[in-house]
Amino acid sequence: MRPSGRELNEMRPVSIETGFTKHAEGSCLIKMGDTHVLCTATIEDRVPPFIKGSGLGWVTAEYGMLPRATNTRMRREAASGKQGGRTVEIQRLIGRALRAGVDRSALGERQITVDCDVLQADGGTRCASITGGWVALRLAVNKLMKIGEVVSDPLVDPVAAVSCGIYAGQAVVDLDYPEDSEAGVDGNFIMTGSGKLIEVQMSAEGSVFSREQMNNLLDLAEKGVSELVEKQLQAAK
Repeated sequence: MRPSGRELNEMRPVSIETGFTKHAEGSCLIKMGDTHVLCTATIEDRVPPFIKGSGLGWVTAEYGMLPRATNTRMRREAASGKQGGRTVEIQRLIGRALRAGVDRSALGERQITVDCDVLQADGGTRCASITGGWVALRLAVNKLMKIGEVVSDPLVDPVAAVSCGIYAGQAVVDLDYPEDSEAGVDGNFIMTGSGKLIEVQMSAEGSVFSREQMNNLLDLAEKGVSELVEKQLQAAK
């Protein structure tokens, strides 16, 4: 049924290698099948002007793809002088998702920027970025707590994301590119470790879907996210 031979509810192999870069306060390389994303977290003693003096922290994100992350070379966005609409939308999504799991008052008046750089893409890059981005954020916060800069843990719940869709008439989890490019319905589910929804992006890509199918996709997403959270917690010990 699936091009990869996976079961309908089977995730791609997932690995998270922490400490992948030398200088960042938190970093990891997350691999979800053939989608590989480098995530780094940087701590800064400043916040955006709109929350300065509030005592609240801020978590934001940036996202990008290397020119040969895909099967044909993409032009670097820096060469055109601006980010594309897709890039802006995804990095805002990553930031929103990660902030949903943060107690910003416990973080204190500082900013953590999570950079997500796609080294290789095979579907689900935004989901891999959110999942790996939380691990990088967790590692950075661990350093703040270790040196006593933060007393109470500001990360109240893990955050992870998985794609689900209708492929060849069947609800499937964790779409790779061959499935994503042919899916009749495509969705991204962002959830907390406790099973709460943060954001759902669903769209018909060629066929409409029923409430029953939506429920099936949500069930698949819950299972997929729970597996990802286990990987996150193991990696960020």
